[in-house]
Amino acid sequence: MLQKELGISSFLDLLYHFPYKYVDRSRIYKVSEIDGNMPYIQLKGRILSFETFGEGRQRRLVAHFTDGTGVADLVWFQGIKFVEGKYKCHEEYVVFGRPTVFGGRVNIAHPDIDPADGMMLSSMGLRPYYNTTEKMKRMNMTSSAMEKLVTNLFNAIKEDTIDETLSPSLIQAHHLMPLGEALYNVHFPRNAEMLRKAQYRLKFEELFYIQLNILRFSRERRNRFRGLVFSRVGEYFNTFYSQYLPFSLTGAQKRVVKEMRRDMGSGRQMNRLLQGDVGSGKTLVALLAMLIALDNGFQACMMAPTEILATQHYETLSRFLDGMDVRVELLTGSVKGKRREAILQGLLSGDVHILVGTHAVIEDTVVFASLGLVVIDEQHRFGVEQRARLWAKNKVLPHVLVMTATPIPRTLAMTLYGDLDVSVIDELPPGRKPVTTVHRFDNMRASMYEFIRKQIKLGRQAYIVYPLIQESEKMDIKNLEDGYENVCGVFPEYKVSKVHGKMKPADKDEEMRRFASGETQLMVATTVIEVGVNVPNASVMVIENAERFGLSQLHQLRGRVGRGADQSYCILVTGYKLSEETRKRIQIMVDTNDGFEIAEADLKLRGPGDIEGTQQSGVAFDLKIADLARDGQLLQYVREVAEKLIDDDPDASKPENAVVWGRLAEFRKKNVDWSAIS
Repeated sequence: MLQKELGISSFLDLLYHFPYKYVDRSRIYKVSEIDGNMPYIQLKGRILSFETFGEGRQRRLVAHFTDGTGVADLVWFQGIKFVEGKYKCHEEYVVFGRPTVFGGRVNIAHPDIDPADGMMLSSMGLRPYYNTTEKMKRMNMTSSAMEKLVTNLFNAIKEDTIDETLSPSLIQAHHLMPLGEALYNVHFPRNAEMLRKAQYRLKFEELFYIQLNILRFSRERRNRFRGLVFSRVGEYFNTFYSQYLPFSLTGAQKRVVKEMRRDMGSGRQMNRLLQGDVGSGKTLVALLAMLIALDNGFQACMMAPTEILATQHYETLSRFLDGMDVRVELLTGSVKGKRREAILQGLLSGDVHILVGTHAVIEDTVVFASLGLVVIDEQHRFGVEQRARLWAKNKVLPHVLVMTATPIPRTLAMTLYGDLDVSVIDELPPGRKPVTTVHRFDNMRASMYEFIRKQIKLGRQAYIVYPLIQESEKMDIKNLEDGYENVCGVFPEYKVSKVHGKMKPADKDEEMRRFASGETQLMVATTVIEVGVNVPNASVMVIENAERFGLSQLHQLRGRVGRGADQSYCILVTGYKLSEETRKRIQIMVDTNDGFEIAEADLKLRGPGDIEGTQQSGVAFDLKIADLARDGQLLQYVREVAEKLIDDDPDASKPENAVVWGRLAEFRKKNVDWSAIS
C-alpha cells in the first residue's frame, strides 16, 4: 500500500517521507478565538448535526461542530459517505485543520478528526502530520499510523547509525546538524528551534546536490564540446537590419543581440535562455541570431511545442523575410509525401536555410547539411535530454537559444535551467502602452458594460473570458453559454463570437478569424485564447471569476490586449467572498504589469508545482523538503558552495570530498530524471 500510494518502498524512503505540518500538542484553541489569519489549529468539542448541500459534483457535507464557545462548520467535498459512516453526533473529537472565516462563520475544509479520549496533550513538543491518500485513510493508514511506523523505525535503527551524506568539512563550515539527528528532529522535534535546524540541514543537502549536479553537468559539457565560431556578421544580417526591419529595436533587444553575438563568436557553444513577456519581440531577436548563422554558411532551425505555434512562427518569419533570398520551410507531423521529401532533400543539400517545426525536427530522418543554430520556443516543454539529442545532429555542436514567454523567477530558472545563461527582454516595443488593470465586483456590471460600449463606439473590440477547469467543465461551459446569451442581450447592436475548447477546430478558427478581421466586435471565450491570434484592435479584456485563475494565467490572458498603440484595459471581475490569498493575487495584477514580479509573487503564493509550465512538466527532481519559493536565498547560497567545491576539486579526486562525489554519482543514477521536463 505504501509503495502504491506514496512510492515508499524502503526504510530510507520512509525516513524521507517528511511531515507536511506540525501542531503544538500542548494547545487546544477555542472556536471563539479563531480569526481568518490563523495557521493550522486544534479544537476539542462535538458534532451537533450533519447537513448536505448541492447536487452531483457540487455536493458538499457540512458538520456543525461546537466546543461551547461558538460553532464551526467542518466541510467535505469528497469522501462524504466515509465521513458520514465514521463520525457520530454528540461524541467528543479533536479536530485539526486550517480555519477560514466567511460571513462571520468559521469553516474548516477536510479536517483531520481523532477521538478525544486517544488524544494526549503533552509537553512533548510538536506533533508531526503526514500526507496520506483517501485510499489509505479508508484502510486506517492515517497520519497517526504513519507516525507510529516512523517511531518504530527510529527505535529499531538508532539515529547515529545513519550514514552521513555530506563531508565533515561542509558540515563544519556551514554549521549543519548531523544527518541522523536532523532526520529524527524533522519527524519528532522537541521544539521549534530544533525543527528549524533539522529542516535547514535537509534543505541545504537537497538543494546542494541538485545545484552540484547541474553545475557539474554544464561544466563537463563545456569542457567536452567546442562550439562553432561565427566570426562575421554579413550580408543577410545587414540587409535585413537596414532594409527589412519593420521597426527599430528596443534597448533590451539590442543588448540581447550583443550577448548572443559574443556567445556565438567565442568558440564555446552558446546555451542561452531568452526570457521576455508576451509581445516583447523575442521572435525578431531569434531571427537576427539565425541570420548571423546564415552569414557564416550555416543553417538554423526553430522548434515549437505544438503545430499551431510552429505554423505561427513560420508565418511570422516568412513575413519578416519576404523579399529576401532566404528559404524558410515548415516541418510538422502533418507534412507528408512529396512535400516532406522535398524539404528533407533541401535540408541535406543546404538549399533550405531555416527550418521551423515541432519535435519532428529532431527525428533521425531529418539531416541537415550544416546546422549552426537551434532555437527552441517555450522551453519548459523541452528538457536537457531533448537538447542533447539535438546536439548530436552535428559533429560540432550547434548553438542553442531557448525562448520562453512565461517569466521564470530567478530561483526557479537557476534550478530548471541551471545549465543555461539567461538573457531578459524587459522592455516593450515603442508605442506600446502598459495595460490598465482594475478589479470590479460582479454587482458593478452595468457600468462595466457601459464602458465596453464606449470602447466599441471608438472602433475597438473586447474579449470576455470565462474559466474552464476540467473538474467542473459542464458547469463552466454552461456559464460560458449563459454569458454568451447575456452578452448578446446586452449588446444587441453588435456581433459576438464564441470560442471554447470543445468546438471543432474549423469552427474555432473561423470564429477567431471573424474576430481578428473585425467582423465581430466581442469575443466570449474560455482560456483557449491564452495562446493564439494576435488582434491589435482589441483593447478590453474582461476576465469573469478572476479568482479561479492563477497569477501567471491572468498575466498571459492580459497579454492578449495592449498589442496596438491604443490604451488597453483589463477588468478582473469577482464575487465579494474572497479569501485573503485571492485578494492578494488580484491586487498584484492591479499593481503591476511586470511579468517577473508576477511570477515571483505566484511562486510565493502557490509554490513551484503550480507555476505555469512546471506543472505540466513536473520539476525534474522530486523536492522532498526544500521549497523554491521560500528557500530562494538558501538556493543561491548552496549554488555558490557547489561552485567553490567544483573549482577547488575539478577532477573530483580529493579524498576529503569522496563522500560528496560518491553521493552525487548515486543521485545521478536515482533522483534526477532530466527528461521529465518534456
